[in-house]
Amino acid sequence: MTDFPQGTVWLVGAGPGDPDLLTLKAERLIRSGTLIFHDALVGPDVLSLASPDAQLVYVGKRSGRHSQDQEAIDQMIVAAALEGERVVRLKGGDPAIFGRATEELEACRVAGIQVSICPGITAASAAAASLGASLTLRGHARKLIFLTAHARAGEMLDLDWHTLADPEATLAIYMGKAAACDLSQQLIAAGLSGDTPVAMVENASLPDERVFHSRLDLLGLASKLALGHGPALLLIGKAMAIAAPASLEPSPARSVHSIE
Repeated sequence: MTDFPQGTVWLVGAGPGDPDLLTLKAERLIRSGTLIFHDALVGPDVLSLASPDAQLVYVGKRSGRHSQDQEAIDQMIVAAALEGERVVRLKGGDPAIFGRATEELEACRVAGIQVSICPGITAASAAAASLGASLTLRGHARKLIFLTAHARAGEMLDLDWHTLADPEATLAIYMGKAAACDLSQQLIAAGLSGDTPVAMVENASLPDERVFHSRLDLLGLASKLALGHGPALLLIGKAMAIAAPASLEPSPARSVHSIE
């Protein structure tokens, strides 16, 4: 491959999980990589696209369970490239959205290694597609805000709540399950109405996807009762009122619920 010579690195977005949602370029790079460092959220169907000769290395980081710290991952990527591998750093979603891409890009550049990014479909887009909804809504949701609600153990979320409590915004919240109660309380305290629609999508785009509808003042309870152990995306805002549960047809593997 002319754009993937030996000793170079690609940060590749694996999308939300469904291999059909990979870009053509991502699939081509995965098939061409000789060493693939992959995250916890990259499923077996995506990994099966790799060459039989490729080495797959798990470097997943889930809440409280890190196989490697970020500095170690940076060093592994650099070392592999310096040994002449075609290195794929395969990340769930899009590498540039809460994917720690900056550290890996910088490590490669400091070492003089050519590094590039192949974007992927982010979880918020996949969740909205599953809901049959738009993340924006003319006249009602003019702003889309991506944020992560992940905080270190024992720490409170340090966010600009008054900016986030915008009735004309849609909030797409990654890693928000554990902080759902805090999110609800803080946003309401900052002025966002308690009846603001909320949608929660767990395992977006996968066969075991589950969709839940609620409202902001019930978000903490809804997340505890409804969400399991899979990754979930929380969507908050008026645009989610259009994603009515009745408009969706659940299958045996895909469930739709409302908690109001």
